[in-house]
This record gives sequence, structure tokens and C-alpha cells, in this order.
Amino acid sequence: MSSARSLLVELLVEELPPKALKALGLAFAAGIADSLRGQGLLTDHSAVTPYATPRRLAVHISAVRGSGADTQRWHKLMPVNVGLDAAGQATPALLKKLHGLGVNGSVLPQLRRQVEGKAEVLFLNSAVRGATLAAGLQAALDSALVKLPIPKLMQYQLADGWSTTQFVRPAHALVALHGAEVVPVTALGLQAGRQTEGHRFEAAMSPVMLIDADHYARQLHEQGAVIASFAARHGEISRQLHAAAARQGLSPIEDAALLDEVTALVERPNVVLCEFERQFLEVPQECLVLTMKANQKYFPLLDAAGRLTNKFLVVSNINAADMSHVVAGNQRVVRPRLADAKFFFDKDRKRSLESRVAGLDQVVYHHQLGSLGDRVRRVRAIARDIAMQMGGAALVQSAEHAALLAKADLLTDMVGEFPELQGTMGGYYARHDGLSEEVAFAIEDHYKPRFAGDTLPRNATGLAVALADKLEILVGLFGIGQLPSGDKDPFALRRHGLGVIRMLIERRLPLSLRRLIADASAQFPQFAPGSGAGVLLADFLYERLRVSLRDQGNSADQTDSVLSLRPDVLSDIVDRLAAVRSFALLPQAASLAAANKRIANILSKAEGQAEPKVDPGLFKMPAEAALARMLAQVGRAADAAFERGDYTESLQNLASLKASVDAFFESVMVNTEDPQLRANRFGLLRQLHNAMNRVADLSKLATSSAP
Repeated sequence: MSSARSLLVELLVEELPPKALKALGLAFAAGIADSLRGQGLLTDHSAVTPYATPRRLAVHISAVRGSGADTQRWHKLMPVNVGLDAAGQATPALLKKLHGLGVNGSVLPQLRRQVEGKAEVLFLNSAVRGATLAAGLQAALDSALVKLPIPKLMQYQLADGWSTTQFVRPAHALVALHGAEVVPVTALGLQAGRQTEGHRFEAAMSPVMLIDADHYARQLHEQGAVIASFAARHGEISRQLHAAAARQGLSPIEDAALLDEVTALVERPNVVLCEFERQFLEVPQECLVLTMKANQKYFPLLDAAGRLTNKFLVVSNINAADMSHVVAGNQRVVRPRLADAKFFFDKDRKRSLESRVAGLDQVVYHHQLGSLGDRVRRVRAIARDIAMQMGGAALVQSAEHAALLAKADLLTDMVGEFPELQGTMGGYYARHDGLSEEVAFAIEDHYKPRFAGDTLPRNATGLAVALADKLEILVGLFGIGQLPSGDKDPFALRRHGLGVIRMLIERRLPLSLRRLIADASAQFPQFAPGSGAGVLLADFLYERLRVSLRDQGNSADQTDSVLSLRPDVLSDIVDRLAAVRSFALLPQAASLAAANKRIANILSKAEGQAEPKVDPGLFKMPAEAALARMLAQVGRAADAAFERGDYTESLQNLASLKASVDAFFESVMVNTEDPQLRANRFGLLRQLHNAMNRVADLSKLATSSAP
């Protein structure tokens, strides 16, 4: 085995899609490293360093062997009675198999016999030569390129003028160095060498002839004016942004996705300060921020109070002695964008939101569910029902008004240009129309939560409209069979479902999930009664809740113990889980959980005989009478605690039943021959089971099956 040296592989390409660059760089490095490791060409000390710039994907791996170690491999041949005759000689079938493996009958004494199942099988041990680096890297490179998460392939012509190939962007050079030696591999019609390119405009020399694998990053930086590492470039941009902002007493807007995208657009970052006219600050800052970030990839600057200023930062890809032309050019480019935003804002305010509502009837929402106007009417009715349960007449009125206007901003020019501002602009236009903050906030918030971790609506009106909006989507799409499947969820129903769950639980809304689904379903008269969509939706929401609770760190058995009862008021679930956690810490918990599971098994076989009715006159054993007395006493206390919402006390009261339950099962035969006596004991167990499982199904906490 040859000595281990560093390996460098680089693919030089035309500008890669910026939003995909980070993932492409990591996948390229991991794909090559994993394949080489699997071929035994890496050592335990090999370190993998990915590189990615707008024009290259590369990986540096330390301690790479020139060839892998030889290994021994056992080949399973065939059963002994098929491969050997009565005299122990090889049969024609065995000789044919050996010939296919490149050996002959002379290896017969080396064959091993091994019993597999009921048969004795022949095995051949042969040496497998380790892969050479050239062969191993070729296989690794081919595999890595195929597996790259490429958003869209591009077909292009190779240098020979005849052949074509496909890749994310046309590739122009391939580098493969093991130490200082070129590894003879090919990819995308390119032969590996040691030549690469630096910055298009600022490289000190071009091309850059790489000395060896370990000088790659240094040579690109010094000779090519390129920071090859995505992570290093990301850190340098962040440092420059904060330093430039601090010099103005400001701070750059925090946006991880924007920072990643800009890192993927430049090879030699240089942050410069620019500004625009103050008059544009009259436009809502969300509009200005969005147009600067989305269209120009600029970083707006905020003051200490978080307000937008008229200054912004640009990450340039050049570092000229005089950057005034860069500054002037970017300021000139942003001005029309901001002017458009101001024009849209001024024009939109000439019409009220209410005047736009009628136009929603002309916009198709879904061909099976009608127009946006139809949707608004359904949401308004659902919001009214929810508001009636949450509060008084004032809340009903504000919820109906907010629901009526919530979608009107979809017909404004600003939202037409920037769909991300739907809801946000509705809030601004509602204030301009003289509506209350309650209604304006509700219009702005009714899409919330938009994503995992997003904030919830700020007031009761917003909660009512947001719940109505999401329930209308869920019921409508479930009603026409548009359910999520696998990883496909084109209408984001999982997100909407989780939004409903979060609002009910985190805002402690004492609303019945069953009624919410029924009220929403009533707004779709086109659905056949009893179609089952409501049942499917309830199952869907409970499953989303189960996943969410487990993701939050709740144990599977405790989560299942609460959700198996399918509590109708989801706001209780946090308290129920807390009660179960406290109960599980009690010394009696394991025994009672096991007993509960045993009781459930007995009752499941009772065949309708387990009515919760007990006649004390039929008690024959002291233990059943004692259990009945204890249950009456404990049950009253547990029920009282349950009714006042103290689930922890309700469960902990049950702990005192342990001795009576244990004594019952030790001395009482439930399945007695006497049918009257048997029914009475079933009734006692049914009462016990009902009392023990009001907060949660305690049998789910049993660590093993009861006898």
C-alpha cells in the first residue's frame, strides 16, 4: 500500500445557481469522500474540506492512500451435494462456477464447508486486490456527479463539436492532484490536470498552476483573488457587513438565506455603503426591505429601534481602489425599484379595501371550490362561529369585518408585485381606511403562523380569522380528496394543520376540535353528508399533534397515553402531559399502568357484559368489596380534581388504589362460572377503568404486557 497524501479534486464551471451552491458544494465533497472511504482509500485521520465558489466545486481530503489494502473475500458457491460427487470430486456444475470466478479445480482442497440452515454449503476464499486511487477516484467522481442535488440539468456541447453532455452548468476544467501528482481521471468530457482559473477580473495570474493539493486554497487566494471556502467567504462577508454597519451606528438586517445567496454570488467579497433618498421611507419598510433583498440582494440597515434607514450595504465582487462607480451604480439601480414601490403604495391607497372585495368573485380559488369571493364568505362564517365561542358581540363583529377584508389586498398592485406582502399590506391599507388596530392587526396576522416557529396572531380577532382561514383550507381540500401523501403536500396542509394546533394549544383556546371541524364543514354544502372528510381531517390533526409533541421532547408512551383518548379540547393537552409526567414518577405508577392494561384486556373480552353497574350485595370476596369502597372514595376526589382542571392531582389520587387493585387480582377470579357474579365483577372493573383513564390511557405507560 502506497503512502497517504492529500487529494484535491476541483471542477471549474460557469456560474452556478446561487441558491443551490451551498448544497452542491457539500454534496460534491461528501460524495467523493464517502466513495473513497468505502473503497478503503482513506485513513482514520483523513479530513474532508469542501470548497464552493460561483465557478467551482472542489474538495480537499488529507491522508488519501494511493491504493487500498488487499482483502479476503468468501464466495458462496453451492450446496456440497451439488458441487461434489460421491467420491468427493468436483461436479461439472462446480467446475463451471469456479471457472466463472477465474480459477480451476486445483483450488478444491481450499474450499470450506459451512452449514447454512439444513444444508452444507461450499465457500471459496480469494484475495481481492485493493483499488488504485485512479480507479477509485474515477468511480467516486462518477458517482458524486450523478448524485448531486442539481435543480435543473443543462445540456451543452463538448469541445470536440460533436458530443454533448449534461450538468448544472457547462464545465471547463478538471483538477485532480494526489500530492503534486495528477490523477488521470475524466469527467464531463474533461481530462484532469493541475490548471484552474482565478477571479475573472482581479486574478494576479491566469491560469493558476497548482503546485500540489495542499497549496490549493492559498494559491487561489494569493494568485487567483478567490476565497475558495464557502464557509470562510460567508464569515468574511458577515464580518464586513457588521463592521460597515457599526461605523454608521446601525445594524444590517439579519437574513441567513440572503447571506448564503450572496456568498454564492461572489468570489472576493467587498462590502460598500450606499444610500437612497429619504422620501422613499414614506413607503412601509417591509416593501422597501423586500425589494432590496429579493431584487438586488442588498442588506438594508436598521437603527437602534429596528426602523429602516435610507442606507444599505452592497456586497461587491471587486475591490477597486476607487469604489465610487460601484456605489453610484448600485444607488442608480435601486432608485427605480423603490420608486415603483412608492408608486404602487400611493396608487393602492386611492381605493379602500372594502371596494376591492367584490372583485374577489372574479378570481378563481379552485375549480372545485369556487372563487376567492366564495372562500371569503366561508371564512367569514367560520370566523363568526369561532368568535361567538371565544367572546361577545364585539369580537364577533370585528372578526366578521376582518375576515371580509382579509383577502382584499390580493387585488392591490403592491401584492401583485410582491406576493410575500399579502396580509402585511392589508394591515397598512386598513389603517389608511381608518379601521381599528384590532381589525388591522387581524388582517395582517391571519396568515400566521406561516412557517415553523413563526409568531401567532396578536389578538383575539386575529386568532378567530386565522383559525377560520386554515380550517376552511383544510376542510375544503380534504373534502375534494386533496390529502397530503408521503412527501407531497402541494397545498401545505401539514403546515396549516400545525398552525391550527399551535393556536389552540399555545393560546389556550377552550374550543372543541369536533365543533370547529363541523362548523367549517357546514360551509361546504356541496360535500355529501357523512362523506368522511371530517373524520379524516380529525385523524390528520391528531397525527400532526402526535408528531409535534414528540418533536418537542415528549416521550412516545406518554404522548400516546394522552392522545389515545383524543381530547376534544386541545388546550388541555399540555396540562394532561404534565400530569402524566408527574404520575410516571410515582412508585405506584408502573404497577397501576400494568393493572390498567390487564383490566383493558379483560374488558375487551367481556362481550358486552361490562356495564359500569355494581351491586354490592353480590360481593363474595372481601377484596372486591374493599376495592369498591376505595374506588368510591378515591374516584370522587379524582373526579373533582379533573372537573376543575387539576389533572395532576386527579392522577395522583389514583395512586392510593394500588393496594386494593393488587389485592383484588390476587384473590378474586373475574371469569367465574356464575354469570351474575361475573357481570358484577366486570362492572366493578369497568368503573375502575373509567376512573383511571379520564386524563390519559394509563395502560400506554406499561413497560411490558400484563399477564
